[in-house]
Amino acid sequence: MNGILVAGTTSDAGKSVVTTGLCRSLARAGVKVAPFKAQNMSNNSMVCADGAEIGRAQWVQALAANAEPEAAMNPVLLKPGSDLRSHLVVLGRPAGEVGAGEFAGGRESLARTAYDAFDDLASRYELVVAEGAGSPAEINLRAGDFVNMGLARHAGLPVVVVGDIDRGGVLAAMFGTVALLEPEDQRLVAGFVVNKFRGDRSLLEPGLAGLERLTGRRVYGVLPWHPDLWLDAEDSLEVSGRRVHDGRAALKVAVVRLPRISNFTDVDALGLEPGVDVVFASDPRSLSDADLVVLPGTRATIADLGWLRERGLDRAIHAHVASGRAVLGICGGYQMLGGVLADPAGIEGPAGASVDGLGLLDVRTEYGPDKVLGLPRGVELGAPVAGYEIHHGLATPGVGADAFAGGARAGAVFGTMWHGCLEGDAFRTAFLGEVARLTGHLWEPSGVSFAAARERRLELLADLVEEHLDVEAIASLATDGVPSGLPLLPPGASR
Repeated sequence: MNGILVAGTTSDAGKSVVTTGLCRSLARAGVKVAPFKAQNMSNNSMVCADGAEIGRAQWVQALAANAEPEAAMNPVLLKPGSDLRSHLVVLGRPAGEVGAGEFAGGRESLARTAYDAFDDLASRYELVVAEGAGSPAEINLRAGDFVNMGLARHAGLPVVVVGDIDRGGVLAAMFGTVALLEPEDQRLVAGFVVNKFRGDRSLLEPGLAGLERLTGRRVYGVLPWHPDLWLDAEDSLEVSGRRVHDGRAALKVAVVRLPRISNFTDVDALGLEPGVDVVFASDPRSLSDADLVVLPGTRATIADLGWLRERGLDRAIHAHVASGRAVLGICGGYQMLGGVLADPAGIEGPAGASVDGLGLLDVRTEYGPDKVLGLPRGVELGAPVAGYEIHHGLATPGVGADAFAGGARAGAVFGTMWHGCLEGDAFRTAFLGEVARLTGHLWEPSGVSFAAARERRLELLADLVEEHLDVEAIASLATDGVPSGLPLLPPGASR
């Protein structure tokens, strides 16, 4: 045993934050550490150097750990295409599509793949910090679980449960998480971490003491809420405006919040620019005063194009372009800007479906079973540009479109298949300069470095973890195991 599991009372409780912070803190201490998540459900993903696709959160955690991102760090990735069906990625490669019922009943082979991946990482790293998913107390799913207590039982991992106090009821959620587990699972839960605390710590202390007394388990620390702390989000629950506007003349960017939005981290770099105001929009009025409209990626391009039209956003985008202002489409958003979107193989919906795009670019898209994964690079607007590709649809520009960063351009309408291209500082500066020129808007380059900003966030997170958590005690769980004699709590104790 050389790992721990960071579980949570709920989704978005802070598991990713604590896992990332521990990875960076341990790496700073000279520990060879790796992140792991057996199964991730997210439309935010990333391409590794060998072409494997993993969840964006695990990719960032690998950066935090100073480790090379690889498929073993997220062996099972589910990318929701609808409420009931998801695209399945296993060890970084496409593995078909599954429905909710099919997945619940077909976990055995995926569990073995995940366990083998964890064992492989554990054989090559001194310590593996595994992140759970949702809550380990979802007892209706326990029989097929391999990402929470199933993984913990497989590898004998001590478990630390994270709870978000900002939501309220965190002490009850922590107690209840343990109490609902069956005895063998309870014996692996070593203690708790409170996340997003604001206010006077002395007011919380009696509650923490009571939780320790009632559960017999430690509280390993309380992470404070911090305004400058945010990481690459795992799913669309975290979509919001990313704004650091400092009052100077700004370009306004409206990002269309598509129902099945994916890889929306593409716009994080714009949100770091002090001269750029980024908002997410879902109605025509929200686009009216934007200098740049961004159509982001989506897991279901044809369906989201229909949603766009139902809300009148297609007309708003046409009016926006007619007024001389700019539009950027990324991946699925780029495909929407083109002409015909043909789906002969039924990748996006019924086989043989064909719909018209917005007609703003001379581009034809055809969906096929083969998935494109890559790390392209080039030069655009006089600046180096790089990104990553994750898509089924092949967008082919016609004679009426100029080339643009793996995509096409027509006047103030830009489209690219390259996710992450705006993270390159030189290209982002050149592109925003072009938007300002086209719109007649004043804008000054800021010199902001996206890579440096991410590094500062990781260092800040590690600082907070080291100041407010007992990192040494948490790490020692990986070698010493869960303290013996932990009490079993009813009603789970009698199961």
